Amino acid sequence: MADLEALDDWAAPLLQRLEPAGRAKLAKELAKHLRRSQQQRIAAQLNPDGTPYTPRRPLRLRDKQGRVKRKAKMFQKLRTATYLKASGDAKAVTVAFAGRIGRIARVHQYGLRDRIAPRGPMAQYEKRELLGFTVADQEQLKDKVLAYLSL
Repeated sequence: MADLEALDDWAAPLLQRLEPAGRAKLAKELAKHLRRSQQQRIAAQLNPDGTPYTPRRPLRLRDKQGRVKRKAKMFQKLRTATYLKASGDAKAVTVAFAGRIGRIARVHQYGLRDRIAPRGPMAQYEKRELLGFTVADQEQLKDKVLAYLSL
């Protein structure tokens, strides 16, 4: 979090020079960029620190005669723009999960306990950070702010 505070301290004086409409336009661009970055990282199954997600528990590959389950990546639908919303205004940039999906994402983000299915058994989920800043994200945000201000 100290890195984000440093980024905020660095950018705040520069952004105060802009009109609110200019800040809102920049915030929307930054939000879109961050969402794209988060989507790519989730698709690669990586935590913000670069470590891979903890794999799912082993599945039974053969359930019924003739059926073979394929191993699918986690969070394929979760990372779509339908669920991962990006917004920005003159005061803030936000990238968050929308609606009920936010609950599922929160359970995985912090490694909480939750029900596997409605009225089903409880399970302890592994921590898989869906949203977070990488060092590259912070550098790209700085570059985008400077590029916008130099126009």
